[in-house]
Amino acid sequence: MLVLFETPAGFALFKVLDEGKLAKVQDVWKEFSTADSARKVVKLKAFSKFENTSEALEAATKIIEGTASKGLRKFLQAHCEGETLAVADSKLGNAIKEKLKIECVHSSAVMELMRGVRSQLTELIAGLGTQDLAPMSLGLSHSLSRYKLKFSPDKVDTMVIQAIGLLDDLDKELNTYAMRVREWYGWHFPELAKIVQDNILYAKVVKLMGSRDNAAKFDFSEILPEEVETELKDASLISMGTEVSEVDLMNIRELCDQVLSLAEYRTQLYDYLKSRMNTIAPNLTALVGELVGARLIAHGGSLLNLAKQPGSTVQILGAEKALFRALKTKHSTPKYGLIFHASLVGQAAPKLKGKISRSLAAKAALAIRYDALGDGQDNSLGLENRAKLEARLRNLEGRELTRSAGSAKGKPKIEAYDKDRKKGAGGLITPAKAYNPSADALLGRTPDSTSGNGEEIVPKKRKSETEPSHTGGVAEEAPVTGEQKKEKKKKKKADEGETAVQNDGTSTAEQEGEGKAKKEKKKKKHQAETESNDVQNESENVDAGEKKKKKRKHAEQDEEPDMPIKRKEKKKRKNDQGK
Repeated sequence: MLVLFETPAGFALFKVLDEGKLAKVQDVWKEFSTADSARKVVKLKAFSKFENTSEALEAATKIIEGTASKGLRKFLQAHCEGETLAVADSKLGNAIKEKLKIECVHSSAVMELMRGVRSQLTELIAGLGTQDLAPMSLGLSHSLSRYKLKFSPDKVDTMVIQAIGLLDDLDKELNTYAMRVREWYGWHFPELAKIVQDNILYAKVVKLMGSRDNAAKFDFSEILPEEVETELKDASLISMGTEVSEVDLMNIRELCDQVLSLAEYRTQLYDYLKSRMNTIAPNLTALVGELVGARLIAHGGSLLNLAKQPGSTVQILGAEKALFRALKTKHSTPKYGLIFHASLVGQAAPKLKGKISRSLAAKAALAIRYDALGDGQDNSLGLENRAKLEARLRNLEGRELTRSAGSAKGKPKIEAYDKDRKKGAGGLITPAKAYNPSADALLGRTPDSTSGNGEEIVPKKRKSETEPSHTGGVAEEAPVTGEQKKEKKKKKKADEGETAVQNDGTSTAEQEGEGKAKKEKKKKKHQAETESNDVQNESENVDAGEKKKKKRKHAEQDEEPDMPIKRKEKKKRKNDQGK
């Protein structure tokens, strides 16, 4: 059995002298405790040396990917005919077996054997010293790391992070110096601050003019427009400022020099940042611009770290304080962070800024990943996504315009539904409903539907109105009993049934039968109620009689013990009378 071992200097092929010692895996390391014992187990058969670092790098990358390089295939074909090959990687063994038809072995015993060979490598390979092996290993490891990371000096984002930090600091310092110039020179010429608004132009004017008395002598056409120049010269003649000495003007001019030099350096730094951003992240620059892209990279730490973030994180990057405050107070979370300063978000209306920032963050996340991990160096992806976002913005603005055209408040006018009205037309499908006089209700007179001769039915009057009282107009009436009330109710029901029959001529015999059945049911219920009342009255009478009997018995029982006492008293009275 042969053992394939990879070294920084080349490939080594060892012959296993005693395969029986590999049976006990736990004891394999003991065989490599010394160089002499290691030589009894394995022996160097062949060695293939790398010619340069690029060949070593290519072979190492192929082994990591699980494939054999061209030099390794030639080396194995020359020395491994009819032999079993022990390898440290199972993927590499499968690739060798498929292409070279060489039987490969990978097991725990093979791994222990590899460990032993590595420990005595300099003793087993003649001419390979430790002082030579260490720098080879270090150089190969560095080359392999650069290759895996695809390292390029032009793709270093650290310079961008430093440049954007310095640019922000320069803006703060420049603003502070310019405000100091305005405040300092304002004591001498306060009207100049309102005439010249730009800080850089203000510093140039102060440096050129010096004292306000010299305003009429100098020509400011290279710095200021003609109208502003005339206004400046007119204001210098009637200025309310105080007089200053030449020493003060000299110091003010030196401060103006500092402002102008900082402004010039800032423009140079911005050009440098623009070029670096177009090299490092061209697609991100095309989407959000150089400054916003550089701030995103600086906030994320690096371009690779930013590529690991989702679009939702890119959207609110820079607004972490507002985000956690909103989560703590249970309010709405922020819709944008640093991405708010992008030109696409600035173009959108206030209502659409949230939607555009979300779409822009999603496209920016894709552009960042392409810039960080892709092989392309152009900005075609960024330009394409920017065109899509601009089209989406126009689409959203068009929707808002059509929505606001519905009514004055920006909401569409909702009309009531009418089934007879045509859709999109003012006319009606059916003609307008005409007035129907026959549907009117007549009070006092109703046409008899049963008789077609047009006879009218006069409604019955109350008894109190039609029938005179038997007492000759006396208003007092006899008390009405319960039976009389029941008879009146029956008469009223009968009268109502008759009027219903007269009014409704279309009623059938079935309806009359149902009315009779209802009346019979009511009568049966009334009879059952009266019978139950009679039974209750009888039971109450029986109970009352029983109570009277019981009282009588109690009275008799009370009187019985008194009877012999009374008899004795009567006897005594008789005896007393006889005496």
